[in-house]
Amino acid sequence: MSDLSGRTTIVVGAGRGLGRGVASALAEAGAPVVAVSRTVTDFPEPANGSGAIRTETADAGDPSAVADLIDRHQPTGIVVVAGASLYMRPLQQHTWESFSAHWHSDVRISFHWVREVLLTPLRPGSRVVVFGSGAALAGSPLSGGYAGAKATQRFITAYAQQEAERAGLDIAFTVVMPRMTPSTAFGRSAVRAYAARSGVPEEEFVRKMGPVLTPEGAGAAVVELLTVDASSLAPGYLLTGAGLRRAD
Repeated sequence: MSDLSGRTTIVVGAGRGLGRGVASALAEAGAPVVAVSRTVTDFPEPANGSGAIRTETADAGDPSAVADLIDRHQPTGIVVVAGASLYMRPLQQHTWESFSAHWHSDVRISFHWVREVLLTPLRPGSRVVVFGSGAALAGSPLSGGYAGAKATQRFITAYAQQEAERAGLDIAFTVVMPRMTPSTAFGRSAVRAYAARSGVPEEEFVRKMGPVLTPEGAGAAVVELLTVDASSLAPGYLLTGAGLRRAD
């Protein structure tokens, strides 16, 4: 996987934020990219790489759509970034519907994609990267069941790796847990909420966070994970503005 040219990669949730950064970085690195999102999305032509981005409008949580996309594009890489928007409230202000939203979206999407990867299965040497969240490690008291859902994505990814090894499939699964970031609309809502909860201005809150994770940084991290020797891959990584850090 050190050379991504000719190795089709599906990016699920490529329409905005970190997912868009991942799709763009992979194309710049030479990979043919299938960018999956709920809405029609345009991408500029890659400036330096030989890769191209083909867009697909689909519901990433629909198992029939998942099977169809994998069957038609025959990827050797899949990056799952899609999930529900944040609803930032203290626990007592959540309804059950808002509290459980990420279980019905993020967890469901991850489950259907890794399940289809194992059932198909993808070709030997393929890799799957599932985006969870640093909240799986630190908690997220204003986002209902979000942290628990993200922890479950981490478990699902680990279980998929175990099943791949039991079946001798030579498919590598890993989870990436990005830290909260103000560089995406998704992350900005969290930054605003936690800055207000802490009683400090947003600028000060962001400054104390340290290096800010950007969509470009997320893209570079995924390129690294798809090209590094498989034997050195960890089951999970924390992703910050400073880069990847193993979270074994």
